[in-house]
Parts: sequence; structure tokens; C-alpha cells
Amino acid sequence: MTEQLAQISPEEIKDNIIKMLRTIYDPEIPVNIYELGLIYKIDVDKLGKVMINMTLTAPGCPVAQTFPGDVETKISTVTGVNQVNVELVWEPAWNKERMSEAAQLQLGMF
Repeated sequence: MTEQLAQISPEEIKDNIIKMLRTIYDPEIPVNIYELGLIYKIDVDKLGKVMINMTLTAPGCPVAQTFPGDVETKISTVTGVNQVNVELVWEPAWNKERMSEAAQLQLGMF
């Protein structure tokens, strides 16, 4: 199994993480968290250790305590990921400009 993981580059792992993030939806807004702009940083090292900084649309979001753990659990299933840590950050504050054009179109913000 180690040989198989060694063949997956950090860039490939990151691409697969982004694919997974696009399947995770904000519980209050019908848009995935990647397109919503909630993911601030994805770092993947050559050993498959992943560090993700994410935020929520508001500090008082009812899922603030559980959502990062849910994201962490889903990312841990991505091939090549050996360890994952999702850190919830509040700076810079999220705003609608962080959303992709596709998300803004989906929500009728254009």
C-alpha cells in the first residue's frame, strides 16, 4: 500500500481533495463549500499529510462545532491522504466576494 501512496503526488492528492470538497454542502446554503469560498488553504505534503484552513459564513453558524470535523472525516477518505487536520479560521472574514462565479450564479447574485 505504501508503494501505491508514493505514486500519488501532492498535486494529485490536492486535486482529489478539491473534488471531495465540491461534494460537501453548506448546511444553510445549497452550494458546496469549495465554490462558496469557505476553503482558504489546502496544503498537502509528500507523505499525504493535509492541512486545510476553512471558515464558515458567520461565527454564529450552528454547525461551527461539528462541521470542520465532518469535513476532516470526508477528506480522510481521499486516496493518498494519511493524516488530515481542518482548522477553523475567522480571518479574513468570509464575504460573498469569496464565492466563485458559478456559486454566485446558482444563488442569483448576478
